[in-house]
Amino acid sequence: MCNNQTFPEATRCGRRSTMGLMLIGLMLPGCSGYMVGGAYAPDIRTVHVPTFTTDSYRRGFELQLTEAVQKQIQSRTPYRLTKGPGADTRLTGHIVEVRKDVLTETKFDDPRELQLSLAVEVRWEDLRTGQVLSSRQMPLSGEAVQLIAHSEYAPEVGHSLATATQDVTESLARQIVGMMEVPW
Repeated sequence: MCNNQTFPEATRCGRRSTMGLMLIGLMLPGCSGYMVGGAYAPDIRTVHVPTFTTDSYRRGFELQLTEAVQKQIQSRTPYRLTKGPGADTRLTGHIVEVRKDVLTETKFDDPRELQLSLAVEVRWEDLRTGQVLSSRQMPLSGEAVQLIAHSEYAPEVGHSLATATQDVTESLARQIVGMMEVPW
């Protein structure tokens, strides 16, 4: 590109090339701490996810949430799901609270808009060392992360408890798997 040019043009071209190389050289060290994709621990290969537990009288949420978490792990992480004894880590969860609240009512006191809320305690531990792998502040106990998700639905326009349950479990599953990423 700089061939067959007069001296002033060649000098200008050389300066541009030198400036370009210097700029690239300055940018490279700044990008050295970044990763493309999710930042997951390379020494962990397998995760055991037993069925979440619940004390709520509303059954079925624990199964849906466990399945959603397992699907998120399979699709977003490099980890493989395995049974208990052979796994590197175990992710356990306990549904602390399931609430369905009325947000608005009709003039005849029929629910117009409702909100479904799920609160979950999650613990991810390394079975090889016994170390808890989560680095977040735990509000309830020293080893559990509490996650909460809400989903609003309106029966009048065709929304149901089933769609709200799916929304809230998928939201919680994304939060739980996001918690498994290594902090920067």
